[in-house]
This record gives sequence, structure tokens and C-alpha cells, in this order.
Amino acid sequence: MDKVVVGLSGGVDSSVAAAALHRQGYEVIGLTLWLMKGKGQCCSEGMVDAAQLCEQLEIPHHIVDSRDVFQSNIVDYLVSGYGAGITPLPCSQCNKAVKFGPMLRYAQDELGIDRIATGHYARISYDSLSDRHQLRRAVDRSKDQSYFLYDLTQDLLAHSQFPLGEQTKVETRRLAAEFGLHTADKPESQDLCLIEAHGSMQTFLDKYLAPQKGDIVDQSGRVLGQHDGIHHYTIGQRKGLGIAAAQPLYVIGIDAGRNQVIVGDRDSTHQTECTVQQVNWVSIAAPDTPIQAEVQVRYRSAAVPATIIPLESSENGATRVKVIFDEPQFSITPGQAAVWYRGDLLLGGGLIEPHSTVR
Repeated sequence: MDKVVVGLSGGVDSSVAAAALHRQGYEVIGLTLWLMKGKGQCCSEGMVDAAQLCEQLEIPHHIVDSRDVFQSNIVDYLVSGYGAGITPLPCSQCNKAVKFGPMLRYAQDELGIDRIATGHYARISYDSLSDRHQLRRAVDRSKDQSYFLYDLTQDLLAHSQFPLGEQTKVETRRLAAEFGLHTADKPESQDLCLIEAHGSMQTFLDKYLAPQKGDIVDQSGRVLGQHDGIHHYTIGQRKGLGIAAAQPLYVIGIDAGRNQVIVGDRDSTHQTECTVQQVNWVSIAAPDTPIQAEVQVRYRSAAVPATIIPLESSENGATRVKVIFDEPQFSITPGQAAVWYRGDLLLGGGLIEPHSTVR
């Protein structure tokens, strides 16, 4: 009987993933990572729900204390990023450094099992010609989470599976009811785990970053107002600026050195290119010449045509690229991921570098 370790958060998706594999004849072992220090709702309630699921399925349940790993890789990463004037993307960092990597190591080293599974909406295929595992969008495009998985390595993809990738969220809810799972009607998580635990990202950040008043300025440097901390702002933000103006103003830049938030009209938020660092090539080998692809710069934004130009390389290929869009794009935000696709095939991705704002 094939064995698989299933990551259980206590939500309906991971619950159905475990139950479906169990029904298919796998020997399933549940694994929950304890991530949050204090009384993080997602962890305290999630661990209880995960334990109840394992009891219902009559499968073992392991809990791994990952709080220190989460603190250093996610909490400290977020705080330093926002303090430097960028908007970090914690989910992709968490998937590789906190979840998939440690899960696989625990499965192999502690349990002698070589497969892990999660409730993510994405698909993995294998291309024999290139000898690469490929990451693809989920069938349910409205729930597709491949964008957050761009940083997974070939080794992690080779040992992972996504049982929900071929189905819709509606089907997942239906299966949860069919299996009689107590999580069948559990509300879906809408925010980052840190936001759910602290109420808002601002509340979370205010625990770590002291208020530091500074100027809100236009592109010419003219002072228009005051802010109480650059960590409260992100590129493209319009609401909450506290500035009266004849036309809507948007955040177009954050200057950590000057402790300034730079604003402009909507046209000023559009860019035709960006530079991307820490690139991970997933479904194809790193190219040494420009390629055409569709690039997605936020989880909820559409993938749009662009040219990917290699800039710097290591022995594994291009680690830094320039992305030139066919059409100017709104709110390209440093710290977020730029992920490129060809159809449903995720080719690669990386983190958007800070860009200069002309003043």
C-alpha cells in the first residue's frame, strides 16, 4: 500500500485531500505544522479540526512545532520588508521554506515516507523529454494557487501531489459532505493567517514597527500630507491617504531612506517593465535568450503578454530577469511575485525588485 503524508490545516481543502487519498487506498498520515506563537486562530482551531479529521478517518496524526521556523522565515521577513518600503509576499515563501520543505524532510527522516500531499489547487505533470516535473494551473481557475507555488523546486514537485487540482471548489464541498467530514461547512479562510490572528496586517505590523511620522509627497517632492509609518502603505493604494485633491491620488512609490510616501495620479501607477530577482525556473530549463510568456504580477491579476529577458545567471540559469510588458500595467509592487505562464503551464517566477520613482 502506498503511503503519503498529507498536510492538514484543519480546513475543508486539506481535509478532502486526505479523505480522497484514503478512499483511493493510500495509507494516509496526517501532519499539522504548528506555526503561530500565541493564540493564532488558524493554528489553535486548525489543529483541533485536523485531529478530529484524523480520528474520523482512523489515521495517525503528527503535529510538528514549526513556530521558530515560521517566525524567522515569515514574521521577520514580513517585518523587515514592510520596514524597507516593500510589500512582501509571505505565502510563496511559506510554501517552500516552512511547509513543503520541512514536511518532506519530516516525512522522509521521521516516518520513512517519500510522498507528501496538500489541499492546494494546482496540478503537477511530468515531461519525459526534458526530464522535468511541471507545475500547472488548477482546473478551477478561480481557485488556482499555482502563483503561490512558483518557488517549489524540482525535488519538492517530484515528491508532492495535489489531489484537488483536477476539481472545482464546488466539487470539494460536495465530497466533504459525501465523506461526512465535520469541516464540510467550515467557512473558507479569506486572509493571511497573520491577518486572521491579529485582525489586520496593520495591527500585526504595529506590534513590531513603531510609528514614524513622515511626509506624503508628489513626484516633484511637494509635501501634501503626513503619514505615521511607511509600513501602512503599498503601491497602488488609493484609500486611507488622508489627502484632499482635485483628482484621486495613488501611492506610486515608497522611499524608506527619506521616510516618504510618494503619490500621483492613476496614470503614474502604470509601468511597462520591472526587474525580477531570485528567479526559480519550474517547468522549463532556464533560457539564455528572451522568451515570450504571460506574466501575472499579483494573485488576483490577469496574466498578460510580456517578454522575459535574462539578466544575471548562475550555474542553474538566469536568476534575475527583466520583464517588459506589451501594455503598461497598474500597480507593479516590489516584493510581490511576478510569475510567468504559457497557457496553464507555469514556467517560472521571482520577486519584483524595488524601482525608482521619478521626482
